[in-house]
Amino acid sequence: LEAVPSTPTRREFIVRPRAHSTNNTSETMGGGRKMIVGGNWKCNLDVAKATALVESLNGMEVGTTEVVVSPVFIHIPMVQNTLKKDIAVSAQNCSFTGMGAYTGDISADHLVDMNIPWVILGHSERRQYFKEDDEFLAKKLAYALEKGLKVIFCIGELKEQRENGTTMDVCKKQLEQVVKMLDPEKVVIAYEPVWAIGTGLVATPEQAQDTQKQIREYIASAASADVAAKIRIQYGGSVNGKNCEELAALPDIDGFLVGGASLKPEFADIIKACSGK
Repeated sequence: LEAVPSTPTRREFIVRPRAHSTNNTSETMGGGRKMIVGGNWKCNLDVAKATALVESLNGMEVGTTEVVVSPVFIHIPMVQNTLKKDIAVSAQNCSFTGMGAYTGDISADHLVDMNIPWVILGHSERRQYFKEDDEFLAKKLAYALEKGLKVIFCIGELKEQRENGTTMDVCKKQLEQVVKMLDPEKVVIAYEPVWAIGTGLVATPEQAQDTQKQIREYIASAASADVAAKIRIQYGGSVNGKNCEELAALPDIDGFLVGGASLKPEFADIIKACSGK
């Protein structure tokens, strides 16, 4: 894989429709996965702005795309009560334990009790700022799944790791301790190259497709071909209304985990790009 240029450049790439591709793991192993778009609101928005965003979401057509949004935890009840029912709600994190003396934590038990069906685990910001390592995240995933939650599990490399050719070494390491837990009905993988998150840099279509194809191949070898064929792998990293259609057409991209653009009207364009795939 080639190094990421310091200044993004447009590269020519032939996009083959998902149904006609003959040289990719997803087609040879089954494909047919439902596209999923997640909106990670991160630590953004006050109540007034969150309310306005819900009103905007209620006016969006989701089509055939599964849509999940992840507000700040204290806003979740308000969002649940006002958001239309064909958009699901997710927490941005949960603890590795149940309820107890864990000041500041939120357990999977709390999420289940509040009828929150999804949680995001392993986001690079949790790995970087809160030092959540692979072993710790494996404990989190195991407990969340035990309690019946669905999980968006994030992986991805740093810029220097992309440049030195160790992208897949990093992704494999981040998956090693959880690969046997990857139930396609309950877990979605979000591949987010860390260098592309919030930077305006976006993996080229070649980079995104090649990496996600290799992730699927690793899952096939470490879990099973059936799991690899069925598991959904999102792309995340500066996805927006302008680049989403080209990326969504790629055979091993099953949707997006969206940050900043999920707070804007262009989120509707991202959902639309995934509909009918």
